[in-house]
Amino acid sequence: MDGITDILLAAIIIGLPDIMLMVIFNRFFKLREKKLEVEATLAAEKAAQYASRSMELEQRVRVLEQIVTDAGAQTAGQIEALRERRSIENGEAR
Repeated sequence: MDGITDILLAAIIIGLPDIMLMVIFNRFFKLREKKLEVEATLAAEKAAQYASRSMELEQRVRVLEQIVTDAGAQTAGQIEALRERRSIENGEAR
């Protein structure tokens, strides 16, 4: 074999596996990138759902706070009305 044939044979023996490995790694990394994109999209959707759910819960808590606060004020008013009525019935002056 002459020098050129040896170089070509060496290039094929060394280069062909290298090219094959590069193709395999390239496909592997593209697949990983696609998988990460899908996972990121799913994570973003879950975050949006949690945020939406959190806002719903905050609104419910506000309504409950308003009910409790209003009911407390009404109850206090009723207690005061009873006290006044009782004091009037007993003839006490305020």
